[in-house]
Amino acid sequence: MKERVIAIALLMSAVAPSLLAQGRLERVLAGRGRVVDLTHRLNPAIPYWPGEQYRPFEFRTIATLERDGVFSGFFAMPEHMGTHVDAPNHFVAGQVSVDRLRPEQLIAPAVVIDVREKVARNPDYQLMVEDIRQWERRYGRIPRGAVVFMYTGWGARWGNPEAYRNRDAQGVMHFPGFSPEAAEFLVHQRQIHGIGIDTLSVDFGPSRDFRVHHIMHGAGKYHLENVARLGLLPPRGAIVVIGVLPIEGGSGGPARIFAFLP
Repeated sequence: MKERVIAIALLMSAVAPSLLAQGRLERVLAGRGRVVDLTHRLNPAIPYWPGEQYRPFEFRTIATLERDGVFSGFFAMPEHMGTHVDAPNHFVAGQVSVDRLRPEQLIAPAVVIDVREKVARNPDYQLMVEDIRQWERRYGRIPRGAVVFMYTGWGARWGNPEAYRNRDAQGVMHFPGFSPEAAEFLVHQRQIHGIGIDTLSVDFGPSRDFRVHHIMHGAGKYHLENVARLGLLPPRGAIVVIGVLPIEGGSGGPARIFAFLP
């Protein structure tokens, strides 16, 4: 309990200056501020990675009000299901696990790069460095410590798992992602905290080497995958707060992500 209180205090000490400086937290507490939930609900019908050991989200009732005087349930799921965090140890040995991510890493300015038009023409589209530079010419330099979201529009397929995976006759998935070059640029030139996307993976569907995962995790950065409602965020100005299950030694975990709008 003491550790939990300390963790909450650290989280608030990290988020408070950025939110209070602009009056956002005060407005939310007074019922006037806008907060967007970037999280998909968990249920057995949601899409999941088609790996051999993966299986649908499971929930079952273990106590009822009628029988036990209390309602309670049991759930089971892979770490990387639904809206979730990929910790740096997911692909790179020796990097930190999800429970070791520092609270101040999980509060960040949100940058949203809209590539829906390009994805509509090419489902395998990869975010390029030029996309980032075009965004910066219009909205200014990406702030240090940001989370950069690639808004592809793929979330519209969330209710149809087969369309979301978009596999061809050979079983290869087709959906957009970040290019390795963009990942290198964001890590080394913009010093971000992490990246996020509204698809199954930050690497595009046909990837077999998952270079973006290796680049980001090798630099100690995290990913947010299956992010919901990115279309409700402005290109810049929002602040995201990421609450992820601190699975000890885990490579990731389900997350609840809130965006405080400007």
